[in-house]
Amino acid sequence: MTTGNINVSVENIFPLIKKFLYSDHEIFLRELISNATDATLKLKHLTNIGEASVEYGNPLVEVKIDKEGKKLHIIDQGIGMTAEEVKKYINEVAFSGAEEFLDKYKDKVEDAGIIGHFGLGFYSAFMVANKVEIITKSYKDEPAAHWTCDGSPEYTLETSDKTDRGTEIILHIADDETEFLEESRIRELLIKYNKFMPIPIKFGTREETLPLPEDAPEDAEAETLTVDNIINNPNPAWTKQPADLNEEDYRKFYRELYPMQFEEPLFNIHLNVDYPFNLTGILYFPKLTNDLNMQRDKIQLYQNQVFVTDNVEGIVPEFLTMLRGVIDSPDIPLNVSRSYLQADGAVKKISSYITRKVADKLNSLFKNDRKDFEAKWNDIKIVIEYGMLSEEKFFEKAEKFTLYPTVDDAYLTFEELQEKIKDTQTDKDEKLVILYASNKDEQHAYIDAAKAKGYEVLLLDSPIVSHLIQKLETSKENISFARVDADHIDNLIKKDEEQISKLSDEETAKLKTILEETIPQDKFTVQLEAMSSDASPFMITQPEFMRRMKEMQQTGGGMNMFGNMPEMYNLVVNTNSELVNDIFNTKTRKKQERLIKQSLDLARLSQGLLKGEELTKFIKRSYEMIK
Repeated sequence: MTTGNINVSVENIFPLIKKFLYSDHEIFLRELISNATDATLKLKHLTNIGEASVEYGNPLVEVKIDKEGKKLHIIDQGIGMTAEEVKKYINEVAFSGAEEFLDKYKDKVEDAGIIGHFGLGFYSAFMVANKVEIITKSYKDEPAAHWTCDGSPEYTLETSDKTDRGTEIILHIADDETEFLEESRIRELLIKYNKFMPIPIKFGTREETLPLPEDAPEDAEAETLTVDNIINNPNPAWTKQPADLNEEDYRKFYRELYPMQFEEPLFNIHLNVDYPFNLTGILYFPKLTNDLNMQRDKIQLYQNQVFVTDNVEGIVPEFLTMLRGVIDSPDIPLNVSRSYLQADGAVKKISSYITRKVADKLNSLFKNDRKDFEAKWNDIKIVIEYGMLSEEKFFEKAEKFTLYPTVDDAYLTFEELQEKIKDTQTDKDEKLVILYASNKDEQHAYIDAAKAKGYEVLLLDSPIVSHLIQKLETSKENISFARVDADHIDNLIKKDEEQISKLSDEETAKLKTILEETIPQDKFTVQLEAMSSDASPFMITQPEFMRRMKEMQQTGGGMNMFGNMPEMYNLVVNTNSELVNDIFNTKTRKKQERLIKQSLDLARLSQGLLKGEELTKFIKRSYEMIK
C-alpha cells in the first residue's frame, strides 16, 4: 500500500470544490456515468482495432444504492486502470485541472458550473461524498488497484483482489446529501441526464412476464422473470441515419421525449452534419399557439448523448426555440456559461446551419406537397414570421415558402399576391397597396367594402404582424400595407377619379360644426368625405401608422410614446349619404342629436367599441326610435 499527498497549491481543495459547484451539485452523477461510458467506449475502440485482446461482450454501467451503508456505487465494465494510471489520471492530471479551475474562479462563485471544462468530472463526487473509493482493474494483465481519499489532500493506493475488468466508484454520501441515497432521486437524475447514453445503464431489477404461447392451456400461468432494469435507450433516433427511419419511428421518438404531450408533431427535421463541426439531432414542429412565450425550452441539448440543458438560447436561433426535439454536438462543452456560448465561433456556425436546414426543409415541404403545407400554415406561421423578423438569412430564404392567406382561405406566396393584385390595387402614385384584416368578423363591413371594389384582402392575425409588414415595406420597393379599417376604402387605395360632394363647401363646414357639437372630441376626429351614396354614412377608422406603432409597442418594438397614447379614432362621415343629408336638414336640434348619436353608436358597434353604459343607452334609444 502507498500513501501520499495530492500535489495541490490550495490547502484542502475539496471543500472549495463543493462550495464553488454547490448550486449544481446533482451533476456529479452525470459526470461519473459519463466517465464510465467513456471507459467502456474506449475499450470497444481498442478491441475493434485489435489493441485489446479481451472479449468486449455486452457491457453495461450499473448504479447501486446501499442505503444502510450510506454508499452509492457506479460500476462499469470498461477499460479500467492500473495503479500507475490511477496515480497519473486521478492524482496528477485531474488536479492540475482543479488548480486551474480554482485559480480562475476562486473570486467568482457565480461563474462556477464549469466542471467538465477543466477535467474535474471525477472530483465532482466530493460535492456529495465525504469519502470516495476507486476499485479498478485494467484490461491489461496487471493487478487491480484500490484508491481511497477522504476529502483531504491525502490518499491511499493499494492492490485489490478485484478480478473482473472495469472500475467501481464508491461514494460515501455525506450526512447533508442523503437525498442521493433515495431511489426516486437517483432514478430522476438518471432519466434527466442519462436517458439516451450509448451504453445500457442498469438501476436495480424489474419483473418481466413472458407471453404465453398460442397453444397454452387456459389455466396456464405466465412465467415471470427478474431482469435488469435498463433505464436508458442507448440507440435513440437521432443517432441513426434518416434513411433507416420512417415517420412512425420519428413519432415514437417524439413520444419518448415528451411522454405527457398528446398531440402529434406536424413534421420533423433531421439534422446530420460532420463538417465543419459535428452535429446531429431531430427538431419537431409542434402545433403552436399565437402566444410567443408559452412554447420555450422544449429542445434538449446533448453532448455525445449526455443531457446538458433544455435552455438552448444562443445555440438554436431564437425563433426556433419554440420548436421541440434534440440537438447533440460534441463541439458544445458540457459546462459553460451562456456568455461563453454566445462568443464561441463553433456555436455561431451551428446556429447558422440550423437556420439554413430549417429553411431548406420548409421549402421542400412547400414544393413537394403545397396543399398539406397550406393546411399546416396556421400552426407554423408564428415561427416562420418570427424568423423572418429576427434572422436576415432566413428572411431571404423564406420568400419561397411564406404564405399570405386571404379572407377567402386562399394561400398565396408574395410573388403570386403581387401578380394577382397589381392591376387593381396600384394607386395613382404607382404604389401597390396590400389590404389586410386582422379579424374577419370584427372587420366584416370593411372587408365587404373592399371586396365590392374587386380588391383582395389578406388575413394577417398573428401578434407580430405589425412588425412583419414594417419589415416587408422596408425590404421591398413600392409597396405598402393598410388594414381595411384604417380609412375609407377610396382613401386606402387612391385612384385619379374623385367623388363630387352633394354639399357645398359652406354646407360641409356647417355640417362639421353640427357634428362636433355632439360627437366627443377627445375620442373622435370628424372627417367629412364625399363618397358613393351607398357607402356607410358613418365609419370609424384608426389611422394605420398610429395603430401599427401601438401594436408594435405592445409586442416589443416601436416607440414608447405611441404605446402610451390614448385610443383615438377618425369618424369618417359620408357627405353624399341620404342619412347624413337628413341630419343636416333636420330642423330640431334634439332630433339632430338623436340621429347623430344613433349613427355614431352604430359605427362604434361595427368596430366592437360600444360597451357598458353606452351600449345600454344605445339599446334603449333604439327601442324608443322604433316604437
